[in-house]
Amino acid sequence: MAADKKDKSSWAIGGTTLIGLGVGLFFLQTSPIWFVACLITGIGCGLVITALLSSRNA
Repeated sequence: MAADKKDKSSWAIGGTTLIGLGVGLFFLQTSPIWFVACLITGIGCGLVITALLSSRNA
């Protein structure tokens, strides 16, 4: 039955990227580099969360 369970840890990457996009839009008028930094931070946090979730499920 454990094989039937869907792994949704990959959703963390998309979700945190969207959070980074939203936060980055606040900083876009200040500096475009901060906007890019927020996106990269969002992707990085998503990758860390995905790694933690997949190691916990293994």
